[in-house]
Amino acid sequence: MFESKTVNEWKSEVMPAVISKKEEFHLLGYDKASAADIWSCMEKKVWKKEADKPKRIYEVVADIMQLSVSVYMGYLTMSVYEEDEDLMASIAAINGQS
Repeated sequence: MFESKTVNEWKSEVMPAVISKKEEFHLLGYDKASAADIWSCMEKKVWKKEADKPKRIYEVVADIMQLSVSVYMGYLTMSVYEEDEDLMASIAAINGQS
């Protein structure tokens, strides 16, 4: 009765929910929130262990709508630290340091 797909297979169908979440974050004062960042956060934080597990569309939408600002901001913070480490490793490599 209900179709099951992986999260990425549902992406185009659930994008309105992602956009709605982005608009909610904007209303809360997080003006730089983007749909792409929210989707990436969902993949890396919420669905990291079940990305290949089939889910029903209502489960995917519920996951998106339950995303909290604190989880999203934690994801962004960790992303910045990871990028910073990559940058520092690149600078060290250029300078010939190990």
